[in-house]
Amino acid sequence: MSVIVAQPLHVFGLRSRVANCVCYFDEQIIIYPSGNSCLKYHLEQRWQKFIPGSEKSQGMLALAMSPNRRYLAISEIVQEKPTITIYELPSVPCKKRKVLSVFDFPVQEFISLAFSPDSKYLVAQTGPPESNLAYWMWEKQRMMAVVKADVQNNPVYQVSFNPQDNTQVCITGNGIFKLFRYTEGTLKQTNFQRGEPQNYLSHAWLSEDRVMVGTDTGKLFLFESGDQRWETSIECKEPPSEVVKDKVPHESESLFEFPTTGSPDLSSEMLSEAVGQQQATLPQVSAIAAYSKGFACSAGPGVVLLFEKTEEREGYRENREIRIPQDQRSSDPNQSDKQDVTCMCFSPSEETLLISTSKNQLYIFTMSSSDIIKAEPAHFEYLNFPLHSAAITGLDTCIRKPLVATCSLDRSVRIWNYETNTLDLYKEYQEEAYAISLHPTGHYVLVGFSDKLRLMNLLIDDIRTFKDFTVRGCRECTFSNGGHLFAAVNGNVIHIYSTTSFENVNNLKGHNGKVRSVIWSGDDNKLISCGTDGAVYEWSLLTGKRDTECVLKTCSYSSVAMSPDAKIIFAVGSDQTLKEISDSSILREVPSFDVTYTAIVVSHSGRMVFTGTSMGTIRSMKYPLPVHKEFNEYQAHAGPITKMSITSDDQFLLTISEDGCLLIWKVYDKEGRGLKREKEVGYAEEVLITKTDMEEKTQVMLELKTRVEELKMENEYQLRLKDMNYNEKMKELTEKFIQEMESLKTKNQVLKAEKEKQELQYQEQLSEQMEKQSREVQDLESVNNQKLLLEYEKYQELQVKSQRMQEEYEKQLHDMEETKNQALEELTEYYEAKLHEKTTLLEEAQDDARQQLREFEETKKQIEEDEDREIQEIKIKYERRLREERESNLRLKGETGIMRKKILSHSLLLQHCL
Repeated sequence: MSVIVAQPLHVFGLRSRVANCVCYFDEQIIIYPSGNSCLKYHLEQRWQKFIPGSEKSQGMLALAMSPNRRYLAISEIVQEKPTITIYELPSVPCKKRKVLSVFDFPVQEFISLAFSPDSKYLVAQTGPPESNLAYWMWEKQRMMAVVKADVQNNPVYQVSFNPQDNTQVCITGNGIFKLFRYTEGTLKQTNFQRGEPQNYLSHAWLSEDRVMVGTDTGKLFLFESGDQRWETSIECKEPPSEVVKDKVPHESESLFEFPTTGSPDLSSEMLSEAVGQQQATLPQVSAIAAYSKGFACSAGPGVVLLFEKTEEREGYRENREIRIPQDQRSSDPNQSDKQDVTCMCFSPSEETLLISTSKNQLYIFTMSSSDIIKAEPAHFEYLNFPLHSAAITGLDTCIRKPLVATCSLDRSVRIWNYETNTLDLYKEYQEEAYAISLHPTGHYVLVGFSDKLRLMNLLIDDIRTFKDFTVRGCRECTFSNGGHLFAAVNGNVIHIYSTTSFENVNNLKGHNGKVRSVIWSGDDNKLISCGTDGAVYEWSLLTGKRDTECVLKTCSYSSVAMSPDAKIIFAVGSDQTLKEISDSSILREVPSFDVTYTAIVVSHSGRMVFTGTSMGTIRSMKYPLPVHKEFNEYQAHAGPITKMSITSDDQFLLTISEDGCLLIWKVYDKEGRGLKREKEVGYAEEVLITKTDMEEKTQVMLELKTRVEELKMENEYQLRLKDMNYNEKMKELTEKFIQEMESLKTKNQVLKAEKEKQELQYQEQLSEQMEKQSREVQDLESVNNQKLLLEYEKYQELQVKSQRMQEEYEKQLHDMEETKNQALEELTEYYEAKLHEKTTLLEEAQDDARQQLREFEETKKQIEEDEDREIQEIKIKYERRLREERESNLRLKGETGIMRKKILSHSLLLQHCL
């Protein structure tokens, strides 16, 4: 194996299409999928622990956390086979507990998983066309039951266990709401659907017999023991900024309200049009989560409603509305909050609500804030910062700052910091961004959009364009190492521009297909390019012509890299090999072993080579390239890797993919050779700011300073007024208290005199009571003495009686003891005689048995001798007969020979006569 090691450090991204994609491990740690791994993320300390996907996994499909929060089940496709892996979460790192990969029923993928309340059983729902529901005792890998969930192959979205019952399971889907119970080795449906079928998108258990179900038409149904008990509808609400009266219809009210002015009868055309418009805006209840007071559910794009149980009836009432905030950095802030909620969950203490959205974002809401001011609208907050919501197409790093620039098909440009693992800047645009390059200083960024190429400043709080270039659909652009030039690709032409004068200093033409990758040499005198036409060209920027070329039309190249000395070119493409090119010829071809390389990067030291694959994995190998399969392969992304980059100090590797995730790796050499180059100068801390912004900020600071001074003076004036008021109040209070003290002194003297008088009366009463008590005590003593004498006489009589009874009982006991001993002696003599008699009989029986045994042995011996003698006689008899038969046979053979000779001679004589 290779000695070059890559260790994942941090990942920016979320795969919201994974079922049940967010869950709490404890109050501070959440789990969610990113790339081809699951992450344990600490909300306060912000560290990440990786749970990598299975080897050769094609991506995760569903997650499930056990109720005891010890196990995590992950559904994957591994080598085109469905697999369920159960991890043990408390162990560090998380280790695999069981792998379920062999199934005796047809299955293509598992789309939803759930653990039983005691975490011993696992239920999994397969996708169409099989739509099987499987029930395991997962620790023993024992299949308990499997049943076809729907014979019509309608899609099933979610499966769950009853929170109090291991044997009851619920599934929901398009026209499907079914409850199953495990009994007698099978899963049997226990409910029957009534009424019009609905497209049930989500459900949650509110108690051991109640299930809340949401539909794609904004309806909520409460089922109790399989029967519908309650129903309500949700209206698609407008944001609070617009003057729209929020109204939640009563169960008996209609969702549709039509104008009644004009004609009393609404025409059928207007009615159908109004109904169609209303249905088009009905919110989808795509996620439901239960908590102790009720439940939370999505109510269309960007809205979550909290419902609480009503006391007067069985239903629930809406208690609070929480919205996803509008993003002012978006190209269309009014549409930035229109995101469907894909999953939601409450923390174990129910203090926070976490949601994921269809745009791969994570939001959090503190539940305690919902009780502060219920009249004001509540909003979610980003868990950390906004993430990419589509495939990332561009990636680059710089030298002077620890920054990473990315662009994406979500029309955004983002600047990340790989030291602090934070998002420094981001901005969304009207057009899709295909390529990006970060200036070596970290102050400028070059972005290729679908309509033009833009050179932008990275300001302190904004990304601002200051020069546009007419390069449409630029899919590749890069600054030179010195930053004074940049290359931009337009189809099969490479344009070279000056960063200072913005002049088009050169156009490199020669490719017959689209250019896919461009890289500068270390001294910026050469440019290497590769394209879909199978050509790898080395260009001289001094002459604008090709110095070397290597064309292989059977290969469509996707990425190219260069050694630090600019002598070796590395190229990868569609032919599943890594080519080492020098002087227009291919020196070596290293096979990729049945996978296509999509990206390649070489370290600045020249000792490390990293490749990205179409399966989303990365491979690390040392240079010179190995002949055999000597590389380390790591699970990285859930889609093809689009770009790779390594930092200037060779410490970090960065990878992006079509799955919308950015992954940061720590790389090092196991042989101990130092990869880190000592930095002469630390990272720059300077930032750009325009003069106008600076003046505005200065003006704002001056205004704020003036305002502070005014507030300070006003506060001092208010303090003086308060001091004066307080002094007057203190004076009034002092006089009032002095008067009260005088009155209290007078009252105290009066009370003291009354107290002395009461004490004298008390002393007299006490002496009388003492005399009375002493007389009563004397009377009681005399009476008690008489009673004591009587009781003593009774005690003497009882003692004499007890002594007499004890003597009688001792005599009886002695007599009984003698009787018992005599009876025991008689029984002993009787049974000893019987024992002697039986012993004699036993000895006689043993003598008889020995005599019979001797007789038997003698008889047996005589019989054996007779049989042997008889067998010998029979043997002699048959041997004699056998000898006689052999002699007879020989005699017959001789006669037969004579007869044959006679016949032969007769036949010859007959022939001669004829």
